[in-house]
Amino acid sequence: MDQFLLMMLCLLLSLEPQLCKCATDLQTAARTAQVLGGDTDLEPTPCLLRDLLPDPRHGAVKSEDNFKSSQFHLDLWFYFTLQNWVLDFGRPIAMIILPLEWFPLNKPSAGDYFHMAYNVITPFLLLKLIERSPKTLPRSMVYVSIIMFVMGASIHLVGDSVNHRLIFSGYQHHLSVRENPIIKNLKPETLIDSFELLYYYDEYLGHSMWYIPFFLILFIYFTGCFTPVEDESRMPVAALLLMGPSSLYYWYLVTEGQIFILYIFTFFAMMALVMHQKRKGLVLDSNGLFLFYSFIITLVLIAVWVIWLWNDKILRKKYPGVIYIPEPWAFYTLHMNNLHAGKESL
Repeated sequence: MDQFLLMMLCLLLSLEPQLCKCATDLQTAARTAQVLGGDTDLEPTPCLLRDLLPDPRHGAVKSEDNFKSSQFHLDLWFYFTLQNWVLDFGRPIAMIILPLEWFPLNKPSAGDYFHMAYNVITPFLLLKLIERSPKTLPRSMVYVSIIMFVMGASIHLVGDSVNHRLIFSGYQHHLSVRENPIIKNLKPETLIDSFELLYYYDEYLGHSMWYIPFFLILFIYFTGCFTPVEDESRMPVAALLLMGPSSLYYWYLVTEGQIFILYIFTFFAMMALVMHQKRKGLVLDSNGLFLFYSFIITLVLIAVWVIWLWNDKILRKKYPGVIYIPEPWAFYTLHMNNLHAGKESL
């Protein structure tokens, strides 16, 4: 019977090894005292009580009343912004600028190696951000999101690599797959379906599995960026200087990735959380302000971008939906590439 109770205790306590060990020690001490004729009403020692307490680092203890002071994570935000610009925005530029002889079309391009580095460095920086949060955050959700992020970014790596290499063969990003001159005359026509599948993996499946967990992790981190101390709700000068490049990258991410709906829902969730926490007397700390203001500036940049290209008939044809947000690379292949070709002919 005692063994059965011990097994049930271990089961109820989630089979934690330390907890089972403490329960076994208590039972052994009771039996020893009974054999020696001593008092069986034993109390657990301080060390046993200490072992029974769950480790707060694993998210088992969460106190809404305890707030730790948080400084601006300048190093992480700087590395995060720098690698986003170099490894994400810079990869198609590196692919176009570097000589084709260095990276043949049947081998990975320089941009592909940039993408590989991005797929490793970005999850690491996101995890470091979560670790520095002053509050205990749901680690399981973070880990699952990181796994999905890496998988989605890897899917995008393959599709994006082929699509960007097609530029050297005359592929035009401002046109749909079937309207591209190098695609529409392919025989048999089932090859066109294969290229459309590749485009789907690149622009839809890859982007969804990449960006949804990315914004989810940022939002989870944002939930821990509240403090009751007004003095912590100030951004240092370094944060203000870094906000411009960060916002500009988010503009590129939203427009090129065609994820405006995901972005705007994340932004609305942030606004709702800020208003909800304000009722409790909590304000954003410097890290939360940096992220929140970056999203606000991003929204302004997107609005300017859409207004500027509002009357572009060719881009309107490619983006016929209610939400009209052209991709920067579609704009480049349509206007800037033609401009460069005109200058070369002169």
